[in-house]
Amino acid sequence: MSTPPAPFRVGLIGYGLAGSAFHAPLIATTPGLRLDAVVTANPERRAQLHRDHPDARALDTPDQLFEDADRYDLVVIASPNRTHVPLARTSLLAGLATVVDKPLAATSAEARDLCEFAEKSGLLLSVFQNRRWDGDFRTVRRLVEEGRLGRVHRFESRFERFRPKPKAGWRELADPAEVGGTLYDLGSHLVDQALALFGPVETVYAEIDVLRDGAVVDDDAFLALTHTGGVRSQLWTSALTPLAGPRLRVLGDSAGYVKFGMDPQEAALRAGHRPGPGRHWGDDDPAAYGLLGTDGDAEPVPTDPGDYPAFYAGIAASLTDRTPPPVDPRDAVATLTVLEAARASAATASVVRLP
Repeated sequence: MSTPPAPFRVGLIGYGLAGSAFHAPLIATTPGLRLDAVVTANPERRAQLHRDHPDARALDTPDQLFEDADRYDLVVIASPNRTHVPLARTSLLAGLATVVDKPLAATSAEARDLCEFAEKSGLLLSVFQNRRWDGDFRTVRRLVEEGRLGRVHRFESRFERFRPKPKAGWRELADPAEVGGTLYDLGSHLVDQALALFGPVETVYAEIDVLRDGAVVDDDAFLALTHTGGVRSQLWTSALTPLAGPRLRVLGDSAGYVKFGMDPQEAALRAGHRPGPGRHWGDDDPAAYGLLGTDGDAEPVPTDPGDYPAFYAGIAASLTDRTPPPVDPRDAVATLTVLEAARASAATASVVRLP
């Protein structure tokens, strides 16, 4: 009998919301991966780490991790946005496969440089675009690919919240180096999904605002994208939405699809639930199924199960077989290019054409 291969050892940098609720549980439940160490100096987060993952070591600084780089096969960066580029570059310089939470970088130029460095080094680099595995998005992608909507001409997508009071934390800081604000936070998901569905963009128009009392970073944004294939994407993200619109609406010349409500995986992870066999992970409430058809002739369509575990399963496969990662980091360059165009459009109240 052959001995199963040892799991790939993972060092996770950051144990805030992204690290504790998303990355750590998904890594820990992925066959072939082992959460070996977590960098966090915060005493409360360390205590939480010991409760959640008692076998994982707690480190004070990223330097401690990189000084012992031979101990790891993969580094996952879930620290504040301003640290993404320097930590990713240090990780790649140490010869380690690297996953970075979105946004990969503050600028498309920095992201492109990281991609080129990883490619020249022959190292895996990927970006945690988990919303590609939302059940609603998976459903839309399937319906489009199956031709159930006919020729699609409009895609509408929203990530809207109602948080009228700014919270403390780096995401609400005015310093551009922090890469805070909703455009680069939830907007990264919206643009990534639109590009994944309908491809490159020709023009960008955007409206970006600071609406909440006391806020100093953007908390409301609207983007209108025209894809090279002719589809128009309209994207909304806001922290000041007392009544949310549809999560997704897609219009074709044969039928439309509309879906309300959020994918359940984030809420499940934040509540401490974990994916695993027989747990019906990512299943949508039938009462929340979207409608497919036309006015007066629309039927509920079961939502495809959400599948965040697929991201790290793809990473494990890439480490094993050197297959492409589940998210090409070059996709992050394209997303950041659109976000930069959105800022330029909002600043000049004009349509920006991409080269």
